Amino acid sequence: MDVRAVRRITTPPDAVVAVPGSKSIANRALVCAALARGRSELTNVPDGDDTVAMLSCLRALGLDAELAGDRVSIDGIGTDWSPQPHVLHAALAGTTSRFVTALAALGRGPIVVDGHPPLRRRPFGPLHEALAQLGVTVTPGEAHGNLPVTIEGPPTGGRVHIRGDVSSQYVTALMLVGPYLPSGLELRLTSELASRPYVELTAAVMTWFGIEGVAMGEDLIVVEPGEYRPADVVVEPDASSASYPLAIAAMTGGRVTIDGLGTGALQGDAAFADVLAEMGCLVERSDRATSVAGTGTLRGIDVDMADISDLVPTVAVLGAMAATTTRIRGVGFIRAKESDRLGDLATELRRAGVELDETDDGLEVRPSHPHGARLATHHDHRLAMAFAVLGTVVDGIEVEDPQVVSQSWPGFWDALDGLTR
Repeated sequence: MDVRAVRRITTPPDAVVAVPGSKSIANRALVCAALARGRSELTNVPDGDDTVAMLSCLRALGLDAELAGDRVSIDGIGTDWSPQPHVLHAALAGTTSRFVTALAALGRGPIVVDGHPPLRRRPFGPLHEALAQLGVTVTPGEAHGNLPVTIEGPPTGGRVHIRGDVSSQYVTALMLVGPYLPSGLELRLTSELASRPYVELTAAVMTWFGIEGVAMGEDLIVVEPGEYRPADVVVEPDASSASYPLAIAAMTGGRVTIDGLGTGALQGDAAFADVLAEMGCLVERSDRATSVAGTGTLRGIDVDMADISDLVPTVAVLGAMAATTTRIRGVGFIRAKESDRLGDLATELRRAGVELDETDDGLEVRPSHPHGARLATHHDHRLAMAFAVLGTVVDGIEVEDPQVVSQSWPGFWDALDGLTR
């Protein structure tokens, strides 16, 4: 097992940190560009595993799409995919696998969607059931609601009922293909929508490619029929990735600036700066950048993180070093992420001496005196990077399977080295 020892920071950093482009934006834009007839140009595209897997799946459908540096030129072909049998392999990429499953439904022949064993264990049932409601034939390969699955379209309907509190990725996947359904998409949510900012982000990206008719209510999303148009897109920096260097500034009393992630950021995770401000940090925002400075003291907070759930591991680590208890609420659904992002996170943090309790929908993290430990990542990049943040203020933290960060930020460890020198 590969292990990475994290170096404790002794001199608080004062740095501008470059983070990769948003994989959330990039993968949404790639689906839109694939369906738009003509050439689209995407800039500041991240090179993480999720994006690489998306490009691989699009090429398997016959599209010309290559990542060169941080640019992708993609020649969209609508749904006129190459005729050979298609297997779309998403590796470990949850976002990619959900999006291409819905994309496959627009085809006229059987398409297999698969991934590596950890991805096969993740839930897909609500999405598969939604596609079946649209008239798509969904045939499980091994177990109902899991990969591999064979999808055979095209859809014959456009009305769907789906839970909103399991994964916003299901909703996004359906929205992205909504314009290409016979009469558009009418999506009725049967429970409260989790991670609403990600769904709002989907609607915003769709407008870049010419789809203006997306109406979002509390329990109803309507997408009018239409066709995407090619577009040139600059992907903003990834707000989730930015959370790690910003958290390091908060914990060490240093200062970190993220260029390109300013007041106009589309991603919901840009609200992490507000969380840090509530915990006692100094936050400055301009239209082009966000800066966070630690003050030497962190306050515990009570926070509903349903809309920024990817940041739960980071906030849990911050809570361990705070002066009062931190309560994280509203995130019971993250047990079905790349890992059980509550249970696995709690288990590993306890190994490092963090005092915390799991609740039905979150965590209570008490002020702690963490110590060195070897921490497992459970195939989850978010856990790996959060544990690295802990290691910048606690001697002896080792992170197993450190290369898992390539899911979203392949250059993470180099960036961390730049802050710990």
